[in-house]
Amino acid sequence: MASLTFFMIAWGALLAVSSDAFYTCQGRDATTMVTSSSRRTVLASSLLGGFFGGRKDPAYGASSKGKTNEFIRTVNGMKHRRLGGSDIVVSELGLGTQRWVSSDFNAPNEAACFAFMDKAILENGVNLLDTAEQYPIPSDGVREGDTEIVIGKWLRDRKVDRRKVVIATKITGGRNVTPQNIKKDCIGSLKRLGTDYIDVYQLHWPQRYSPQSNWGQSLAYNIENDSNLYWRSMGGPTSFEDLCLAMEELIQEGKIRGWGLCNDNAYGLTACTRTAKALGTTPPCSIQGDFSLIDRKSEENGVAEAASPFNENVGFMSYNALAGGMLTGKYLDIPAALDDLPNRERAIRSLENPRGRMDTRGWGGTLYRYRTDAAQQAIQEYSRIAEKYKMSLTELSLRWCRQRSLITTTLVGHSNMQQLEQSLKYFQIKEPLSDDIMWEIDMVHMKNRLPIFSSTRVQQDWYGSGEIGETIP
Repeated sequence: MASLTFFMIAWGALLAVSSDAFYTCQGRDATTMVTSSSRRTVLASSLLGGFFGGRKDPAYGASSKGKTNEFIRTVNGMKHRRLGGSDIVVSELGLGTQRWVSSDFNAPNEAACFAFMDKAILENGVNLLDTAEQYPIPSDGVREGDTEIVIGKWLRDRKVDRRKVVIATKITGGRNVTPQNIKKDCIGSLKRLGTDYIDVYQLHWPQRYSPQSNWGQSLAYNIENDSNLYWRSMGGPTSFEDLCLAMEELIQEGKIRGWGLCNDNAYGLTACTRTAKALGTTPPCSIQGDFSLIDRKSEENGVAEAASPFNENVGFMSYNALAGGMLTGKYLDIPAALDDLPNRERAIRSLENPRGRMDTRGWGGTLYRYRTDAAQQAIQEYSRIAEKYKMSLTELSLRWCRQRSLITTTLVGHSNMQQLEQSLKYFQIKEPLSDDIMWEIDMVHMKNRLPIFSSTRVQQDWYGSGEIGETIP
C-alpha cells in the first residue's frame, strides 16, 4: 500500500511539473522549448528512478566511470587521462584548432593541418582535437565551419579509426543556445566533420549572462548587464533544465558521447551538474577555460573545487597556456607592436613583419590582458626561472600547466611544425618539474595572483569601460 501511495504521489508530481513546464514555455520563444514528450520522459525517469532503483548520485559512484584526471594509459609516450566521470579518455596534450585555415597571416593551411594531425595523432599519441562551429577565427574571406571540414577530410583521407580520435566541438554561445539550436547546430557539425558522433559537445560560452565569458579585465558580476534585453527578452536565457534535457536527447540519439562548458564559472558548472543529476540526465564531463602561469584564476575562484573528483567530478581543458604567445618569450626583448609606440619605426616594422599574434592590430588589441604591466613583469621573472633551470620559457609554461591537479588536458595551437614538435617533446618528458621549481613559480605568483586583470592604464575619462569596451571593474 505504501508503495502504491508513493507511486501515485510521484506520478502526480510528474504531471504537475510537465504541465507547469508547458505553460511556462508559452511565454517563451519557440526555439527555447523542448518537446513536452521528451521532457516528460526524462522527468519520469528522474522522479521514479529512485523508487525503481535508478542511477545513483555520489561524485564518482554508480553513475560515473571513475575519477576525473585519473591516469588510464600511455600511447607513444603520451599520457591519457579520464575526462570527468565519463568513459572519454583524452591525451594530456590536445590540438587547438582556432586559427586552422583562417585568414591570419601565419595560419596553417589545409596541408599543414593534415601534417599536424599526422604527426600528433598518428605518430605521437595525441588523440584530442578541439574545434568549434565558429572556427576558423578570424574568418575574413573564409567560412565559419571550415576548420571542422578540414578535420573531416583528414579523417576520411587517412582512413582513421574513429575510436582512436576524440573530437570536441562547440555550439556558439549566448542566446544561440536553445534546445532547437543545440540539435540543429550539432547536426551541422556532424555533417562538416563527416562523422556519426561527437565525443564532447560544448557550449562555446554560457547560455546566460556571465562575467566569466568577458574577454576583458573584469570578473565582477554586473546586474545591469544581466538585466539587459538581450538576455531577458523572449523569455530570458535557456534554463539549465532545458539545456541538460537537450544534451541528454543528443546522447540518447547517439549523436554525442558527452557534453561540456567553456568560459564558464563555478556557478555555471555546479548548476549544470546538479540540475542534470536532479533530472536523471548525464552531467557535463568537462569545462574549458583560460589557464596559464599568468592566469590561475580557475584554481582560486571555486572552479577547481567544484570540478574535483570529490565534488562534481568534471574534467578541465585548459587553453591559452602560452598566453597568446607571451609565454614563449618572443616578446621579451622587443615589445609587442602596440606596446612599442614610443619606438614608432620599430613598432611599424613589427606590424609589417609580425612575430606572432601580438604584433597584429586585431589580436594585439583583443589579447591585451596578457600584456599588462603586471603580466609582463611576471613573465620576465618566469623567464629567469626557466633560464636558471636550463629550459625555455615555453617548456616551463607547458610542463607547469600539465602538472596542475585541476588540468585534464592542455589545448595548444600551433602555426608551424617546429612549434608542434616542441609541444610534443615537452608533454612526453616523464619527469615532473621539481618541487624547487614549482615553489619558485609560486613565489612569483604571490606578488600578483592575477596579473592579467591588473591595469595601470585606466584613465579618468574611460568611465567604467575597459580597453576593448568591457565593463570594469
